[in-house]
Amino acid sequence: MATFDLELVSPERLLLSRPVEMAVIPAVEGDMGVLPNHAPMIVALKGGLIRVTEGGRETERLFIMGGFAEITPTRVTVLADEATPVASLSKAMAAQRVAEAEIALAAAANDAPELREKATDRLMAARAMQDAAQAA
Repeated sequence: MATFDLELVSPERLLLSRPVEMAVIPAVEGDMGVLPNHAPMIVALKGGLIRVTEGGRETERLFIMGGFAEITPTRVTVLADEATPVASLSKAMAAQRVAEAEIALAAAANDAPELREKATDRLMAARAMQDAAQAA
């Protein structure tokens, strides 16, 4: 089966760089499957799972807190704000992130709309992390 190069980069390090058959990424508009020869685009990502398919089966699941992806016919580069293998997610850590995001959203109640939206996005990402940790 045809492949494309998938790179997942977080501020700390390069987490993944190899040929894959398919990747599903959490685009802001909804989960997006990427196959070789995909149309070029740049998409914003929300908190959620990146699922990697190799050899006809899902081989890796990584949680990202958001970011961007650049897609070309031969490569996908994900620039993640934060990325963690799903197996490494802790339910306690995810619950803590949700609590912190809820406090931040409450504190932003009287802020400008774009600041409230950013706080809401962080809460949604933290809840997605919590869901992924529960399912791990």
